[in-house]
Amino acid sequence: MVQPDYNDGGRRFSSQSWPVAAAMLPFPNSQEDPAAWPDQLDQVVREGFSEVDLTDNWLRIGDLPQSRLDDLVAILEQLSLRPVAVSAIRRSVIDPESGADNLAYSHRVLEASRAVGADVVSFGLHRPLTPSQRAAFWFWTEPGPVDDTDDRTWQLAVARLRELGSHAAELGLEMSLEMYEDTLLGTSESAVRLVNDIGLDNVGLNPDLGNLFRLHRPVEDFLAAVERCLPHSNYWHVKNYFRSEDAAGNYVSIPAPMASGSADYRKAIRIAVEAGFDGPFCVEHYGGDGLSVSAQNRDYIRRMLAVALGEPDTKRQGATS
Repeated sequence: MVQPDYNDGGRRFSSQSWPVAAAMLPFPNSQEDPAAWPDQLDQVVREGFSEVDLTDNWLRIGDLPQSRLDDLVAILEQLSLRPVAVSAIRRSVIDPESGADNLAYSHRVLEASRAVGADVVSFGLHRPLTPSQRAAFWFWTEPGPVDDTDDRTWQLAVARLRELGSHAAELGLEMSLEMYEDTLLGTSESAVRLVNDIGLDNVGLNPDLGNLFRLHRPVEDFLAAVERCLPHSNYWHVKNYFRSEDAAGNYVSIPAPMASGSADYRKAIRIAVEAGFDGPFCVEHYGGDGLSVSAQNRDYIRRMLAVALGEPDTKRQGATS
């Protein structure tokens, strides 16, 4: 994973040095437009980020020729922007139609991630959006594909993800598994079981619990899921939502900044630190100016880390000096 640059009582990072990456979700489908990459990444830097997640809805680095990978590395170096992680999404290795192709793609992603200098690669078991999801204002308000839960499917997931995890280990990479509804990573219990069955030291969870918290149906208790998942986690996509529900079974959710939403990340980050989590964060936000909200979320995370780590309150110290 990322190299330590801070050590206090065995901790790898301070609140200010902890890697917090921007997702490239606000810039989708840039594969065929290399001329746009410098401007897009420059916008990330202008929002104060020094780390980025090369999300593959932005750029499928596993499908880039070496010359384009070299171009990407040069841009990142010019901007002093570190690609701490790569997230490959909606390319499930157990997809009934394209699982084998997705497995081959995932191996290419690992190789490319090593080439660009990433530390961790995140994979999930969620599949492409359905037509009704693509047509919806918020895609999570429509039902999507559902994984089979029989033993054959489970063992296929374990075998293929273990294969990827072994490849990642050979490359010196951490691998993380993103939680998502209606997949074998769709509950905290199932996700922890899957990581344990894979049984590799470099494979952990990406407890993207926002994917579950936003659903318009009953959901698992957020903080209970944090407590179960974070001891097994090595990377963390974070985002928040305003959520409301009533006794009649009406549910609604809309994206919110981390500090404002209904999921309590103040408590969640403290739980994570106490559980020994020391992986990178990746801040995400859907709708509007997602990059600016992500920057607000980064700053919020650093404040919460300072509290959870017990760091001195420099503002208060300055006021009394």
